[in-house]
Amino acid sequence: MNFLLSQDWEAIQNAFSGGDQVAFTFFIGSMAMMAATAFFWLEMRNMDAKWRTSMMVSGLITFIAAVHYYYMRDYYVNTGDSPTFFRYVDWILTVPLMCVEFYLITKKSGGTIGTMWKLIGASVVMLVTGYFGEGIYREQAQIWGLVSGLAYFYIVYLVWFGEVAECAKSAGGAVAKANSALAKFVLIGWAIYPIGYMAGTAGWYGAEGQIFGMDLAMDVIYNVGDAVNKIGFGLVIYALAVADSE
Repeated sequence: MNFLLSQDWEAIQNAFSGGDQVAFTFFIGSMAMMAATAFFWLEMRNMDAKWRTSMMVSGLITFIAAVHYYYMRDYYVNTGDSPTFFRYVDWILTVPLMCVEFYLITKKSGGTIGTMWKLIGASVVMLVTGYFGEGIYREQAQIWGLVSGLAYFYIVYLVWFGEVAECAKSAGGAVAKANSALAKFVLIGWAIYPIGYMAGTAGWYGAEGQIFGMDLAMDVIYNVGDAVNKIGFGLVIYALAVADSE
C-alpha cells in the first residue's frame, strides 16, 4: 500500500513539475471540495432544524465530488486521458442533488415533489445525452449536445420563470434571494459545462480542444466550473440558513 501511495505521489509531483494545469486543478478541486464538506457538516449544528437537511445535502454534494476528484486525478496522472466516464458518474449523483436543493428551500412556500422530479428528470436527460455525445457516439456529438442543451434550458426555465421561481417569489425574503442566487449559478455557472463539452468534442467552432480558434483544456474548464458551482451552491444555502436562523 505504501509503495502504491509513493508511486501515486511521485506521478503527481512529476505532473506538477511539468506545469500540468489539469493535474493541478484536479488536486486543488479535491481539496477544496473536502474542505467545503467539513465546513457544511460542522455548521449544521448551528442552524435551525429546518435547514439541517439542506446543509447535509450541500455537504454530500461536495463530499461525492471530492471522492470522485481523487480518483479522476489518479486516473489522469497515470493515463494522461480525460476521465470522462468517472466525471459523468460524479455528475449523475451530484447534479440531481443540486436540483433537490431548490425543492428544500421552497417546500414551505408551495414547492412540490412533482417539481423536484421535473428538475431531477431534466438533469438526468441532460447528463445521459451529454455522456452519449462526449463518451460514446462522438461522431454525433452535435445531436446529443442539442438534446442535452434543451434539457438544460428547461431547468433554467423552471428556476427562473416556472414553478420554482413562483414558489420562491411567494416566500419572499431570504428564500427569494437564495433562489435568485442559485438560479444565477444554473444560468451562468452551469454554462461552463457546454463550453467544456464543445472543447472536448470535434465539429463545433473548431477542432477538438478548440473553440473559436482558442486552445482550451476541457478538464480545466470542467474542474474550475465544478468547484465554483458546487461549493457556491452550498454557500448560498449556508447564507440562507444563517439569515433565517438569525
